[in-house]
Amino acid sequence: MAYDSIFKADLFAGFTVIVTGGGSGIGRCTAHELAALGAHVLLVGRKADKLKAVAAEITEDGGRADWSTCDIREEDAVTHLVGELIRKHGPIHGLVNNAGGQYPSPLASINQKGFETVMRTNLVGGFLMAREVFNQSMSKHGGAIVNMLADMWGGMPGMGHSGAARSGMDNLTKTAAFEWGYAGVRVNAVAPGWIASSGMDTYEGAFKAVIPTLREHVPLKRIGTESEVSAAIVFLLSPAAAFISGSTLRIDGAASLGGRAWPIHKATHSESYNGFHRAYLPDVLKDKE
Repeated sequence: MAYDSIFKADLFAGFTVIVTGGGSGIGRCTAHELAALGAHVLLVGRKADKLKAVAAEITEDGGRADWSTCDIREEDAVTHLVGELIRKHGPIHGLVNNAGGQYPSPLASINQKGFETVMRTNLVGGFLMAREVFNQSMSKHGGAIVNMLADMWGGMPGMGHSGAARSGMDNLTKTAAFEWGYAGVRVNAVAPGWIASSGMDTYEGAFKAVIPTLREHVPLKRIGTESEVSAAIVFLLSPAAAFISGSTLRIDGAASLGGRAWPIHKATHSESYNGFHRAYLPDVLKDKE
């Protein structure tokens, strides 16, 4: 069984694409789709066992993947990593800045260390990866970068540190698109809403209990799939998006729109797309479908 992508075969043949946070969740799914479309995928993350496992999956499915560990929050480590990847694998054509993470907490309970850690993970790390890929490779031949945001358009109550970081990445995406356009480098972002991904199983307590009810706050009345995010990322990396830069694509079933004054009706004909043959359903959603 292979990835059932809507894009044509060999779309990314001859392309080398870095996927950070490629060991799980949306990063893993995106890496699989890119590899299925002919890309040589370079997985980057902090946990070797997860990266190695995903690389093995891709190889088993007939794709090409290599992996490297790196803490993208450390400037010298990122500079060295990108240089080594270019030395071993040649020019970098695409970067999926997917790595990130956060934990639920009200603002009043977040200490400085926790706030700065989430900012460094979701904003600083992505900046360092984008800067080094641009300076060391894409500035010479062009390329495409897709950054990862979240549904933070109305603030992000309960995860204010992540909301601040994601908002910063949205603005950074626009700045990079403008500054780097001369080199043929496009920079866009995706902003997923509630997506059925392994990350959901990392939450505990009251927040975990809320997860199965989130669909009730989405006009399409369902939670999205990793494949729906991956497909958007693949599109933004593809030649079809050659004149799209500086944009953020919301993938949230319209959950970030509207207000309390307008009721959300029962949905019909709301079908999900799932092309990922190795998709993982979070435990917290099992028996809830």
